[in-house]
Amino acid sequence: MRRRELIGSIVSVTFAWPLRAFGQQSSSKIWRVAFLHPETLSAVFDAFRMEMQTLGYIESRNLIIDTRYAEGQLDRLPSLMGELLALHPDVVVAVATPAVVAAQRATSTIPIVMGPASDPVGSGFIKSLARPGGNITGMSNMFSDTTAKSVEVLHTLLPSARLIAVLMSSNPIHPREYELVAAAARQLGIAVIPVIAPTPADLQQAFERMTQAHCDALFVLADPTRPAIVTLAAKSKMPTMYQFSNFVELGGLVSYGPDVKRIFAKVAHYVDKIFKGANPADLPVEQPIVFELALNLKAAASLGLTIPDGLMARADKVIE
Repeated sequence: MRRRELIGSIVSVTFAWPLRAFGQQSSSKIWRVAFLHPETLSAVFDAFRMEMQTLGYIESRNLIIDTRYAEGQLDRLPSLMGELLALHPDVVVAVATPAVVAAQRATSTIPIVMGPASDPVGSGFIKSLARPGGNITGMSNMFSDTTAKSVEVLHTLLPSARLIAVLMSSNPIHPREYELVAAAARQLGIAVIPVIAPTPADLQQAFERMTQAHCDALFVLADPTRPAIVTLAAKSKMPTMYQFSNFVELGGLVSYGPDVKRIFAKVAHYVDKIFKGANPADLPVEQPIVFELALNLKAAASLGLTIPDGLMARADKVIE
């Protein structure tokens, strides 16, 4: 059940984008979007496609969406991006920081829409949120600003936890995010250890390391969804905090973060604006300002956990 809505800033400025001004296109124009995803296509793609339909773009009529997904093999992203560029897209939608990196390295002229990135300024994708200044714009998920809050939620749920594993992939933003988790945990008297699983095939071994280290809980850094994490966490009886609610919908324990489906609906609006002539350099990067706390009661019961009343009262989404 949802009690608060995700709100994004709405300000945008429209300038002509060379060779793509809407007025220069005929009514029979078929637009082409390259959609690059580090994992497999999921509900976020469906949210994007449905919003594009709402905006009047119908696949096979006036829209083509070319998709490539790396299935967790992030080293494949550059070659997949090359395949997409060979199809001459009008816009690239790059899902998460690793895909944005691949897209940025591949083109400085084709508009790129981030869907989303954790720290677009710190990662060098844009000059500022208000004026990106290049060919990249889109959504930021603000995890760099909200990670400490996620640690606090986990501590509220598990006040006796003294050692937390932090699950990382080869996502280039993760070392920076890990330091944020570690700093927040220290304030609460909690120790953390990094556990790296670069690919889905490495997850089983990663959970074995957590068990051997006698970790009390797990914090999964923001990444495209790897469903096997939920399965392994349940099998290992490891209370786990996520930063996307889709993990909780898959059976995970708790999450704190933005509504990703709404983010991808906003991504569709960026694409629409660029189709109509907007210059990415002048389209402000939007970020959520309200986040949702999601809880899975069945997962809590299987772990023998009682969710505190205060946490239940704050929850925006409860899965029973």
